[in-house]
Amino acid sequence: MPILPVGTQVVSRADLPATPERPAIPTGTVGVVVRAPADAAHAYRVRFPDGFEGSYRRDELVLLRHWLEQGLTATAILADHDLTRHIVYRCVMGSRAFGLDEDASDTDRRGCYLPPADLHWSLYGVPEQIEDNAHEEVYWELQKFLNLALKANPNILECLWSPLVDHVAPIGEELLAIRCAFLSKLVYQTYNGYVASQFKKLEADLRNQGAIKPKHAMHLIRLLLSGIGVLETGELTVRVHGDRDRLLAIKRGDEPWDRVNDWRLALHRRFEQAFATSRLPDHPDYATVNAFLIRARRSAL
Repeated sequence: MPILPVGTQVVSRADLPATPERPAIPTGTVGVVVRAPADAAHAYRVRFPDGFEGSYRRDELVLLRHWLEQGLTATAILADHDLTRHIVYRCVMGSRAFGLDEDASDTDRRGCYLPPADLHWSLYGVPEQIEDNAHEEVYWELQKFLNLALKANPNILECLWSPLVDHVAPIGEELLAIRCAFLSKLVYQTYNGYVASQFKKLEADLRNQGAIKPKHAMHLIRLLLSGIGVLETGELTVRVHGDRDRLLAIKRGDEPWDRVNDWRLALHRRFEQAFATSRLPDHPDYATVNAFLIRARRSAL
């Protein structure tokens, strides 16, 4: 548990008996940390509004903001609701969807869920995403999913175009029917951001280890190819085709970095040209997506 800094507002979780110097301090009293210990084994000194002070262990204090939120946390409420029952779209992502998988590749599943209206409108709300780390699964709440797609998040767009679909509820079918509404020239900026992030990892690898991590290089090239395809064709193709063998060679470490980097630079030039000539709109179709969300919310009543 991190050390609370001086000045932190806290609530006591233990009674302090009266002493000759001060009255008893009951559980639930608000104070301010005036002296913090160097480690968790020692006590905090807390000053209360009446000027008296007391010493507490860390487990005898709770942050004031956390105390005020008691009863509004969703953990206990959500324990009674299996939100996975409300998944409206589920697909396989990652290397298996790209067609770049190997025998040891994980099976990553992604998608979105539509919570029941009563739970969504309640004080407790619903989580933006639910995860099953043991099975490599993540599902976003529908509105969060739509907002990410509208921002041309590559992971979410690839989810919508995955060739490996496990489950689609009726509202999920409607979502897939409007998926082109999410495509716009924002793909250029968003994908470039992801590519730049991946390139920074490669530069750090070269600087620190003297060699790149082949998987990072493969994903950088794959993202560029995917972004170019969207801008040139107005469609997103998840499964790689003509470049599959070369991408797998990069993944295996069979391609030297200078050749990979030359390809990267050539793809960047092509990406810029695709952006300049793309027939995609400047922005996604917000009206269509908003109308879909309202229909989805009504269906959850």
